[in-house]
Amino acid sequence: MTNQVSNTIDLLLAQSFKEIAVNKPIEKITIKEITDLAGVIRPTFYNHFQDKYELMEWIIRMELLEPMRPLLFKHQFADALYLPMEALIASKAYYMRAARLEGQNSFEESLRSQISNLILECIPPEKLQAKLPYAWLTPQRTADYFAAVISDAVMCWILSGMEAPKEEFADVFLHLCFHSIAELIGDLHISE
Repeated sequence: MTNQVSNTIDLLLAQSFKEIAVNKPIEKITIKEITDLAGVIRPTFYNHFQDKYELMEWIIRMELLEPMRPLLFKHQFADALYLPMEALIASKAYYMRAARLEGQNSFEESLRSQISNLILECIPPEKLQAKLPYAWLTPQRTADYFAAVISDAVMCWILSGMEAPKEEFADVFLHLCFHSIAELIGDLHISE
């Protein structure tokens, strides 16, 4: 099977999954429902994904994170941040439903894991380790920390109905990224 055919099937399965998830809790969606809507047979699904949760991770990676990659490598953080927000807004009903998925295969857990992986791909671990002051503060722990912060902010925005305009969310997010908590607390003491 060529990459083009494989990618077309992946996209078809993802679209079917998202369409069903808008009206049905993800944990209750069956592989048969996904393949029936996609017009493929069940074995085709398993040739591409292990289960629906792996498909959800693929959607996160391909729709939200992959488009950011070239901009992150160019250090264009603000521009990179708009891309997943636009994708979230474009599929708002799906992402609002997906964000409610809890437990071992939760959307938040998948998002956090994918963000951590992207951080480690954008910042080579050996370069990151050279900047870290202690051996126990590994590149993986550092990536996981920032991934938790980022995924929490994104989850809050999704679960609030994405009511804050994307520009405002991006500005707040970037402000928090580029200012330490010590700086913010210090600013509070100065203004009192």
